[in-house]
Amino acid sequence: MIKGAMFDFSGTLFRVEPTETWLRMVVTEAGYDMPEDDLTACAARLEEAGALPGGPLPRRVPPDLATLWRERDLSAERHRAAYTALAREAALPCPDLADALYDRTLTPAAWQPYPDTESTLKELRGRGIPVAVVSNIGWDLRRVFRHHGVDDLITHYLLSCEQGTKKPDPAIFQAACTLLGLAPDEVVMVGDDRAADGGAAALGCAVHLVDHLPVDQRPAALTAVLDLLDPSATESALPPA
Repeated sequence: MIKGAMFDFSGTLFRVEPTETWLRMVVTEAGYDMPEDDLTACAARLEEAGALPGGPLPRRVPPDLATLWRERDLSAERHRAAYTALAREAALPCPDLADALYDRTLTPAAWQPYPDTESTLKELRGRGIPVAVVSNIGWDLRRVFRHHGVDDLITHYLLSCEQGTKKPDPAIFQAACTLLGLAPDEVVMVGDDRAADGGAAALGCAVHLVDHLPVDQRPAALTAVLDLLDPSATESALPPA
């Protein structure tokens, strides 16, 4: 039976704001005078370029960025370099906007929890189920959890940029299981990416996939995880954070 849980971040527990909202917020804060038609067109180019971390993937990665794109989640420097380079591919009205756009994604305001994120994490905590967030990411997402009041519901964070390895490498899932103090077959991995999050299955973990949808279109996908849990788990099962 399942006694512990691993969760992906983007598209699973939280969703980044839409591309047009992202651009609009940055343009407004920077004081740029950008006509509405130009803003809409630029947002479409940014989305096609895949320049929004947590947003749609690039339709095409320029050959000179291919290596950087593959390695983007292994360090903060590569993550910023990859996404700002893709933003510049979108013919921004001002090159400085690339860094401003990236900085926006590092703020809690750019992320919204799914409707059942807090309730599911609270239920897991109440049942004594330890939770690890396992994410391919290039920045410290803990601030998002703190801002939204759910940081105390997470036992451990395993971020690819800190671990030096990324999903689907079994090593990052094994590290999470070790920290949770559980065997892989006692842990479920919850995520939205069949390839990346599904890598946990190689260790014997259960895998539960959810759809990467806007928050208003996915009200209760996480609650299904509760049906997989060991009913005998108690609060004493929680390891120290």
